Amino acid sequence: MSRKRALELSASALAQADLGAAGIHRAVIAGAVGDSASAEAIERLKRSAQQIKNNDNAKAVTRAIQAIHLRDYAKADKLALALLKKDEHLGLAWHILGIAREKQGDFATSLRAYEAALKLLADHGPVAGDLGRLAFRMNMPEIAAQFFAHYRLAKPDDVEGANNLACALRELNREGEAVEVLKAAIGANPTAALLWNTLGTVLCNVGDAGGSLVFFDEALRLRPDFSKAHHNRAFAKLDLGQVEEALVDCEAAIKSPESPEDLAMMQFAQATILLGLGRVAEGWEAYEARFAPALVEAPRFQIPGTRWSGQDLAGKTLMISTEQGLGDEVMFAGMLPDILERLGPDGSLSLAVERRLIPLFQRSFPGIEVTAHRTVAYEGRTYRAAPEIEDWDRFDYWAAIGDFLPSLRGSVEAFPRRDHYLTPDPERVAHWKAELEKLGPAPKVGLLWKSLKLGAERGRQFSPFEAWRAVLQTPGAVFVNLQYGDCDEEIAYAKETFGVEIWQPPGIDLKKDLDDVAALCAAVDLIIGFSNATINLAGAVGAPIWMMTAPKVWTKLGTDRYPWYPQAQVFSPADFSDWEPVMEEVARALAAKIAG
Repeated sequence: MSRKRALELSASALAQADLGAAGIHRAVIAGAVGDSASAEAIERLKRSAQQIKNNDNAKAVTRAIQAIHLRDYAKADKLALALLKKDEHLGLAWHILGIAREKQGDFATSLRAYEAALKLLADHGPVAGDLGRLAFRMNMPEIAAQFFAHYRLAKPDDVEGANNLACALRELNREGEAVEVLKAAIGANPTAALLWNTLGTVLCNVGDAGGSLVFFDEALRLRPDFSKAHHNRAFAKLDLGQVEEALVDCEAAIKSPESPEDLAMMQFAQATILLGLGRVAEGWEAYEARFAPALVEAPRFQIPGTRWSGQDLAGKTLMISTEQGLGDEVMFAGMLPDILERLGPDGSLSLAVERRLIPLFQRSFPGIEVTAHRTVAYEGRTYRAAPEIEDWDRFDYWAAIGDFLPSLRGSVEAFPRRDHYLTPDPERVAHWKAELEKLGPAPKVGLLWKSLKLGAERGRQFSPFEAWRAVLQTPGAVFVNLQYGDCDEEIAYAKETFGVEIWQPPGIDLKKDLDDVAALCAAVDLIIGFSNATINLAGAVGAPIWMMTAPKVWTKLGTDRYPWYPQAQVFSPADFSDWEPVMEEVARALAAKIAG
């Protein structure tokens, strides 16, 4: 198969892909750079236009390119469509249409236009670069890497090309390859701050925050106003527990962002840093940045009516949509008892949650109408609606559940010390207790060691499974698997390497059967793990949990505990590069609990 044919197939796969909702808890900013409408790109388009033999087409293409140059993307779109109506085989018109649609935020159509251009243009390197950036932006690094690798064949000395390929490799957890690409590029371009910054992000991914600072510092020495490097150094310092210093860097980054999207991400980062410092009221005010229109990943709520903005709720009819990931839905639900109190006996509440949570929430809040929200991706954006709710006119207001954080959780002291707020099925709790009793009298300890969505950036927040050796070899405990997703390899490793059996609960899908998962969590004696959806369920039903978290994770709100779940005990490494000491601390605590 020719390289061009392989690229065409990749473009087709990208255009047809299901673009699921992406999270917005990204830390470092070091993505694919370049601009399909840059001055260099415009000049390249002009040179291509000079090769068009049809004089009328050449003039129309030139006008469309001028519209791109003037940032009049709607006009360029219209001119390109008119050209394609006359000649659908005009590759340059497809390329211009792809650029225009991308710049207008219509990523799906942009992909299809780029795909058509790739098939028709003899020089497909520039289109591959544009496709790679768009694929990277849409969180599809494997396809992006293929396009960037092809682009580098045409421009092997291009700094942006090396940077973009390294970023895609980093997101694929191929850090060694990314380092090799960057080392060669830096050798040829030692003053390119962009490359030093990206090298720093690769080290962050493997948990070497201290090592990454050297490269962020060099990037800022070369370019003191480099906002991305300031932002990324802030997150490296956060990983090292240097929160005040991280805030200084984050505020420096906000002064000179390179794009509205970068600014929105930096403002969201500022919110989480403020929360991590315990400046809770300021943090929640800044937390509104999670809905910034410039954030591609930010949800667009398709909900009619008036959004609540602090009005008195007594006697009102309110609709709430949960937000962000499954763990956040559960964690923020701790405010529902307070919201019901504000509504009072004459008010009413409808709640849209992830469908798997409906039985658990219906049992926990029998007076609430609980339905499913629906989250879809369309043209590169994420939309959330509540399609099963009828008669929208009955609601006085609607709200995203996080809208209540400033008024209900404006300080650490405002977090109630409830023993639980979600109620597991008592019959299923009894069932699981009976099953666990068959395993003997030893304490039953549930285990969680990863998140289902372990991207390159998030992966550093979870210890390698080998680090669990000390915990799993603690005598006197029966370990129970609560980890959803594919974990057969780790369970086999525990048996073969540690000599430890991890019991697999029969007849339950730990990813889908969340109501039963909540019951199982309530049945075990202790749960040890990282902050993922299941440990949030466990905390919400009042199960005893030991959480491993980042040293200064924002959800601790500047404390040494976890205010969302008062029963939680927190263990944190000094930094992400060495998990062994904190895992040994957990092992000692477990041994003491078993003995005591």
